[in-house]
Amino acid sequence: MRKLPEADPGEPDVRSATRYLWWVVRMQASAVAGLVGFGIVWMVAQSLLPYTVGKAIDKIGAKDLSGLLAWTGLILALGLVVVFSGLARHRFAVTNWLSAAYRTIQVTGRQATRLGATLPKRLATGEVVAVGNSDVSRIGSAIDVLGRGSGAVIAIFVIAAIMLSTSVKLGLLVLVGVPLLLSLIGPLFRPLHRRQSAQRELYGGLTSRANDIVAGLRVLRGVGGEQAFNERYRAESQRVRHSGVRVGRVQSLLEAAQFLIPGVFLVLVTWVGARLALAGDVTAGQLVSFYGYAAFMVTPMRTLTEVADKMIKANVAAKRVVRILSLEAEIISTGDATLPTGGELHDPESGAVVGPGRLTAIAAATPEEAAGIVDRLGRYTDSAATWGGVPLRDAPLAAVRERILVADNESLIFAGELRAELDPTGTADDATLDDALYVASAADIVEALPGGLAEDVAQRGRSFSGGQQQRLRLVRALLLDPDVLLLVEPTSAVDAHTEARIADRLRGAREGRTTVVCTTSPLMLDRADRVLYVEDGKVIAEGAHRELLKTEPRYLATVTRGEA
Repeated sequence: MRKLPEADPGEPDVRSATRYLWWVVRMQASAVAGLVGFGIVWMVAQSLLPYTVGKAIDKIGAKDLSGLLAWTGLILALGLVVVFSGLARHRFAVTNWLSAAYRTIQVTGRQATRLGATLPKRLATGEVVAVGNSDVSRIGSAIDVLGRGSGAVIAIFVIAAIMLSTSVKLGLLVLVGVPLLLSLIGPLFRPLHRRQSAQRELYGGLTSRANDIVAGLRVLRGVGGEQAFNERYRAESQRVRHSGVRVGRVQSLLEAAQFLIPGVFLVLVTWVGARLALAGDVTAGQLVSFYGYAAFMVTPMRTLTEVADKMIKANVAAKRVVRILSLEAEIISTGDATLPTGGELHDPESGAVVGPGRLTAIAAATPEEAAGIVDRLGRYTDSAATWGGVPLRDAPLAAVRERILVADNESLIFAGELRAELDPTGTADDATLDDALYVASAADIVEALPGGLAEDVAQRGRSFSGGQQQRLRLVRALLLDPDVLLLVEPTSAVDAHTEARIADRLRGAREGRTTVVCTTSPLMLDRADRVLYVEDGKVIAEGAHRELLKTEPRYLATVTRGEA
C-alpha cells in the first residue's frame, strides 16, 4: 500500500478548483489506480452474479447436474472475488482519503507559513480553520468515491452488454434508460452547489466570530460586552442554520431520487422481462437474471449520484483551498545581500534612526504610527529600511527573521508545556530561563503554577491574565536573544510597579545589543538611552525622555495624556 504523503507535498495547481483536484489525483496516482482497479473488479464481479445465478437455474430445469455444479462453483468464485476485491478497494479508499485530506492540510499549512503576517490581513481566521475542519474531508471523500464510481460505470456497460446478447429490447432499455433517468436528477445539482457555497461562506464567518469571542472573552467580561456578542453570534448561527435547512431541502430531494428512480427502473425492467418470459422469448433463469440485474442496478445508479454529490462538495471545498493557495506574500525573499554585524537601523519613510547597542524608545501620537515603523524595520512591510547601510529588502528574508525579532501583543501563546512555549528552540538551560523570567518579572507566574514550567498551558494562554501573557511573551523574546529586538507595547497591561522592574532589568539584560521599545509609558521612556517622538508618521523630535518633556510640548501632552 502507498504511504501517506511525505513532508514535501509538491506545488499544487491553483488555476481552478478542478485543476487542484486533478493535481491531488496525480500526486497519488498509483494509489488512485489501485482504488479504481479494485473498484471495477469489485463492482463487475457483483454485476456478473445475476447472470451466473440465472444460468444455474436453467441447469436445474434441464436437470444438468454437472452444469449446475460448474455454475455454482463460478458463483462461489465470484463471491470470493467480491469479498477480497472489496477489502482491497476499501483499503485503497481509506489510503486515498487520508492522503488527499492530509496533502491538502500540508499545502495549506505550508502556504500559511509562507504568507506569515500576510494571511490574517487577507483572510479571516475562520476561513482557514474551516479548511482544516470540513474542506479536507470533502476533498478526501471525492477521491474516495472514484473507485466505486468507476466500477459503477463499467458495471452498467457490462450488464447492458449481457442483456443485449439476451434481449435487444432489454439491453437498449438499460443503455437508454439509465442515462435518461440519471438526467432527471441533474437539475438538482446546480441549486445544491449554489446553496452549499453560500452555506460554506456563512460557516467560515461564524467560525471567525467564535474565534474572536473565545480570544476576547476576558475583555468582553470586563467591559460587559458578553450579551452583545452573544446576540451577534446567535443571529449568525441562525443564518447558518437556515442556510443548512435550504441545503437539506435539496439534499433530501436528491436522496429521495436516489431511491425512487432506481426503484422505477427496477419495476420497469422486471415488467418487460416478465412479458418476454410469458411470450417464451426468455427462459425462467434469464428472467431471474433480469430481475437480479435490475435490483443490482440500484447500487451503481446510487453510486453515480453520490459521485456527483461529492464532486460538487469537493469543488466548493477546493475553491476555498485554491483561494488560500493563490494568495501572494507581501514580502518575498529575492536578495542575497549579507547583513552587517552592527550598524544603525534606518527607516527613511519616518526618518527614524536606531543606534546600535542601545535601548531606543519610539513614542508616537498614535500607536499605529509606532507599529508601522517597527513593521518596516522588521521587514514585515516592503520599505527602503536599511541596517548598517544594507537595504533589508536585499537580504534573505530568513536571515532578517533570524537576527531581527518583532514581538508584539498579537503573538500567541500556544497550548502545551509552558517551558516548551517559552523556549521553542529548546536550547536554554535553567539558569538562562531563570534570568529571562527575572527580567520579565514573570517568576511569580511560574511559581504559582502547580507544575511550574512543566504545567500545560491552555490554548491561547487563556488561563493567564493579559499582563501575565505580556510578561510570558517577553520571556520568550528574551530567550531567543536576537541581535535586534523590536518590542511593541510590552508592558501596556501590567501594573506600574511591575513595569518599573521590567524597565530597569530590560536595559541591563540587553546591554550591548540593539533594542527598540514602542511605548508612551513614562517608566519605560525614562530608562531609554534615546527617545524618538513620532507624529503624522515622521520623527519630529528626539533626545532623552526628561529633555523632551521640557522642550517638546507635543511629546509632553502625549506622554502625560494631556494632564501635565
